[in-house]
Amino acid sequence: MRRAREVIGDGARENKSEKIWTFPDGHTLEFGAVQYEADKSNWQGRPHDLKAFDELPEFSESQYEFICGWNRSVDPGQRVRVVSTGNPPLDEAGSWIIRRWAAWLDPNHPHPAADGELRYYATVDGTEVECKNGDPFEHKGEIIYPRSRTFIRSLLADNPFYAHDSHYISVLQSLPEPMRSQLLHGDFAASQVPNPWQVIPSEWVRAAQRRWEEREKPATPITAVGIDPSRGGHDKTALSERYDNYFAQLHTWAGAEAVDGPAVAGLTFGVLQDKRPGYINVDVVGIGSSVYDSLKTMYEDVFPFNGAEGSEYRDRSGKLKMRNRRAEMYWQMRDALDPELGDDLALPPGNELLADLCSARYEVSAAGVLIEDKEKIKERIGRSPDMGEALMMSNFFDVNRGPSPQAWIAAIKKRNEERKQGVRHGN
Repeated sequence: MRRAREVIGDGARENKSEKIWTFPDGHTLEFGAVQYEADKSNWQGRPHDLKAFDELPEFSESQYEFICGWNRSVDPGQRVRVVSTGNPPLDEAGSWIIRRWAAWLDPNHPHPAADGELRYYATVDGTEVECKNGDPFEHKGEIIYPRSRTFIRSLLADNPFYAHDSHYISVLQSLPEPMRSQLLHGDFAASQVPNPWQVIPSEWVRAAQRRWEEREKPATPITAVGIDPSRGGHDKTALSERYDNYFAQLHTWAGAEAVDGPAVAGLTFGVLQDKRPGYINVDVVGIGSSVYDSLKTMYEDVFPFNGAEGSEYRDRSGKLKMRNRRAEMYWQMRDALDPELGDDLALPPGNELLADLCSARYEVSAAGVLIEDKEKIKERIGRSPDMGEALMMSNFFDVNRGPSPQAWIAAIKKRNEERKQGVRHGN
């Protein structure tokens, strides 16, 4: 606000309590903030023809999308747009920015865009899709109007105030990596600084995603399936298929499609058909219990997963005990991704999955390792980590079922073979 007073001077009237400047021609300039996730509701119904965000990585995705919902004007001749600025995200909570502007920032994007190039996007059936151009189109009787989007990379050399400030340049040059590359060179690909209590290291996941790019899907039968049913709203139902140590691209459905247990069971059957996984883990919180009941009538070896249940699992070292099944699920994934002692997993690429797997933090007490609540993760990244938890459930194996997932699968195969033989011989 002090800087605004320096720039505007006597050119407008300031309302200090409302943080609004009113100019002689009636135009207004309003300043605001959303310190907490729920503060976004303060901007409901507050239209602005320009929504401007400073340091966008400090905002969650849901805050950004919610506030942009009132980017409008009653004047048909008024230009309406959103402008955002910011440094590269310093942790996984800001990775939604890389996903939203993936055409400019994701090196693996199939159709990369140049700085300043316009691309057009629209939300269709709850999923954002890229459009060929900005022309309206009809979908299920509704006219959809795509919006343009672009990204312009800016370096220190582009800043007329600091480009030749040797003191500031020396400050940035003295920062540790990856902050040095991020702030000095605007490098969005630089490794992000992990939180010391982050459960799964980001580089472990990135390495597993690189392995996925180098491998073909194995011809082996499906090993396991994990299902994280949505809890309504913007949450998605996610399904993960695992083939030994290879995880296929995940399937997701919006809440409007996965409305109840039978609906999710039907969607699951649409994916699996006659595949017979070694086991299916279903999160039974919320509508998950209904999903579990419905799937049990369709498939064998369907198991309920309740993260609040107690656990006797210990990490590979045997020193860390898990407080509950949710901590056990996360730590099994961590152990499996360990670059030296893990299972050489191959995970599908994508920044959303990366953020889902790497956003959770943990604490250690005498009672064992505890993973933070999903609501805290949602507050930090602005959405539910559905894809990551579905994938972790397809990796999860209850040690009470047997000595190892491999032994369990072998037993299932033997059982199925014996049944085939029994049918063949009329038994």
